[in-house]
Amino acid sequence: MSRRSLLGRTAAVAAGATALTATAGGPAAAATRDVDVAIVGAGLAGLTAARDLVAAGRTVVVLEARDRVGGRVVNLPLANGGVTEGGGEFIGPTQDRIKALADSLGVATFPTYNTGKNLLYKDGKKTPYATDGPLGSVPPVDVAGLANAAIVQASLDDMAKTVPVDAPWTAAKAEEWDRQTFESWLRANAVVPSAKFLLDVACTSIFSAEPRELSLLFVLFYIAAAGNESTPGTLERLTETANGAQELRFVGGSQLVPVKLAATLGDRVALNAPVRTISRSGGKYVVTADGLTVTAKRVIVAVPPPLAARITYDPLLPADRDQLTQRLPMASVGKAIAIYDTPFWRADGLNGQVVSDTGVISSTFDNSPPDASYGALMGFIEADEARKLDAASEAEVKAAVLKDYVTYFGAKAASPTSFVLQRWNNEAYSRGGPVSIGAPGVLTQYGPALRRPVGGVHWAGTETSVHWMGFMDGAVRSGERVAKEVLAAL
Repeated sequence: MSRRSLLGRTAAVAAGATALTATAGGPAAAATRDVDVAIVGAGLAGLTAARDLVAAGRTVVVLEARDRVGGRVVNLPLANGGVTEGGGEFIGPTQDRIKALADSLGVATFPTYNTGKNLLYKDGKKTPYATDGPLGSVPPVDVAGLANAAIVQASLDDMAKTVPVDAPWTAAKAEEWDRQTFESWLRANAVVPSAKFLLDVACTSIFSAEPRELSLLFVLFYIAAAGNESTPGTLERLTETANGAQELRFVGGSQLVPVKLAATLGDRVALNAPVRTISRSGGKYVVTADGLTVTAKRVIVAVPPPLAARITYDPLLPADRDQLTQRLPMASVGKAIAIYDTPFWRADGLNGQVVSDTGVISSTFDNSPPDASYGALMGFIEADEARKLDAASEAEVKAAVLKDYVTYFGAKAASPTSFVLQRWNNEAYSRGGPVSIGAPGVLTQYGPALRRPVGGVHWAGTETSVHWMGFMDGAVRSGERVAKEVLAAL
């Protein structure tokens, strides 16, 4: 099973960040500002909301804690002058809003490299397999396992069809599904060990979390949300490369989208301005960030729920909203990219995609540029494996990653020309990724507080989207939704 899109990184951005610095002001540009709307967070959600509000004639300031825009979407500079993505990078069918935004900014897409065979590494055995047969990219485990996995997948899709994407807590069986973990449900239904392996890999690949960490209702909502207004979501769309969420990449790296969008906003974007407090005073809101204070009629908080909870609010947020943010932790993920002179695995008839039952890297992609001028192997470090390495040095992580790459692709993988690593758990303004996750009881007890405004404070970010939550498309959709909400309230 293939890998899902992921979001973000904190380091300086290569060429795109340099371009942004010239167009977006930092907090030193003004000690105080008075605007219609203050926006917390310059990821895709916050920037999209700003774009739509400005287009409607409203004044805005976007406050960003980092020294760059993009949030969980970032380009990592390479020693050879290229870039690779440290966070969200893939888009696919029904992800209409991120595609429309990229098109409007002149950022082109190209197909994720998917020519040749995938690799299954299981029980110490390496098995190449074609992805254009009746099984698609499903690894060739035993027949009983495949049959059981097919039944489980169909059951999940059928249950997901009954979950309203705008209010999953109202599903007919919401209470029953939210009382159990995805792990407990899998143990009762994925009864063939190889089928359980396939579903476990799918879970960690999609959520960067273990099945035991997730509510069954949350998983069903996530599946239901993997579509658009006219196309129901499916588990297959989440996991596939061709015709799935990993189908396309952006020429020049995914961060070009927020960088170019921020450039259209100019000095409305303030970098290096982490927000500390949001208070109501005299009929307006006062948003205090490092070096900059903004007064506004409305505030949009467009950061993940756990980070939104670290802001001090006066008056206090309602208890259900605060309790919700206490219960939506970030998942655990990292990306490791090894750079080579050429994508040598292609000559061996491989597409660079691996599914494994061992090692720190259980899924990989060919992250080479569209002209294949150099090779890039990208691997995800997820869930338990990511947490095990949180305190390890970069050299230790690199050694562990390259050991896995050699296991999968042979001795040539041992000697990359360079190596880049992004560990989201250790990143100050994310503390994990790609998305906040829901354990049992969270959606049914606290879900209604997810998008509900608190006075003049409104909520955005991919976690608030009813379609493609956790993806770049969900972030854009949330920005468009919250802009309409604020405009109606002003």
